[in-house]
Amino acid sequence: MARKKIIAGNWKMNMTPSEAVSLVETLKPLVVNDEVDVVFCVPAIDIIPATEAAKGTNINIGAENMYFEEKGAYTGEISPLMLKDAGVKYVIIGHSERREYFAETDETVNKKVLKAFEHGLTPIICCGESLTQREQGITIDWIRQQIKIAFLNVTADQAKTAVIAYEPIWAIGTGKVATTEQAEEVCAAIRVCIGEIYDQATAEAIRIQYGGSVSASSAPELFAQPNIDGGLVGGASLKPDFGKIVNYK
Repeated sequence: MARKKIIAGNWKMNMTPSEAVSLVETLKPLVVNDEVDVVFCVPAIDIIPATEAAKGTNINIGAENMYFEEKGAYTGEISPLMLKDAGVKYVIIGHSERREYFAETDETVNKKVLKAFEHGLTPIICCGESLTQREQGITIDWIRQQIKIAFLNVTADQAKTAVIAYEPIWAIGTGKVATTEQAEEVCAAIRVCIGEIYDQATAEAIRIQYGGSVSASSAPELFAQPNIDGGLVGGASLKPDFGKIVNYK
């Protein structure tokens, strides 16, 4: 069975609650496409108003992060229980910006992934290499390590439902896009890695996105690749152009 494409917008730290509602209203008619799963991953404070605004549409609202405990003395954190109760289905875990600015590690990513599955949330698990790592020829080794630790103690049935987002760090917000060949090579290597951890069936089921300066012009060629099952879209997800990315065909 062919994997259904998943195209997710990562709003990052943009959009006040009222702006979020306005953006959802603007994008609603533009992102209609039953052939792909459409997700808006929004700041925590926007989740409830965005969910209300997206009711009755094909838009799923996701979160940009969560903590790996249900509740407790973790000032400023958001728990999986809160996300679930707010109607969230997807959560981005381990984005390179979280790793770089907020000291997230492969180990904390793994804890969050396990907790997301425990509460029926679908993790969008991020991996990617820096420019130095790519220039030193260790991209695949680096990403295999990130994937293997992220999926520690995750069952095959859980892994089949996960989403992996490959984002070369050097292409995020820079306007540089990995070539289609570079993106496909790494996404194919991720699928091989999942096959080694689990089995071929799990590798065939898991969805792997490409992220990093995805645009309306680059999306069709990227999404046509056999191992690229959609995109995690940053800046372009805040504009009407996101509709063109969702309807890339």
